[in-house]
Amino acid sequence: MFGKILLTLAVILGAYWFLRRQRSPRSQVFLLQPKPAPRWVRTLAYALLGIFLATSLLWLYEDWAADREILQVEVINANTGAITRYQARRGDIQGRQFKTLDGRRVTLAEIERMILQPEDSP
Repeated sequence: MFGKILLTLAVILGAYWFLRRQRSPRSQVFLLQPKPAPRWVRTLAYALLGIFLATSLLWLYEDWAADREILQVEVINANTGAITRYQARRGDIQGRQFKTLDGRRVTLAEIERMILQPEDSP
């Protein structure tokens, strides 16, 4: 996550630096008017932008759908061997604690172990 923020900031700073360099009076003396880009270059740029946007939206949807998956959570007490079963969404499981479908918060003790299985598995 931190890397994505740094990359975004680097792109913004690079664009800012490029625009400042283009507008400086010293560089305008020697610059010629650029030729407009061919139509196919513009079309290619918009197509790539559309592909990147569609891919990002698909990735976000897949991540959201995976977090909504319902799992069977088995909590096993290592001392007694007792097994307690719960149902929880994948996105609600964080480390040694999770939130069940009926809203209970469960925190595992040090002697308990957790096994995650898809809901439809026996």
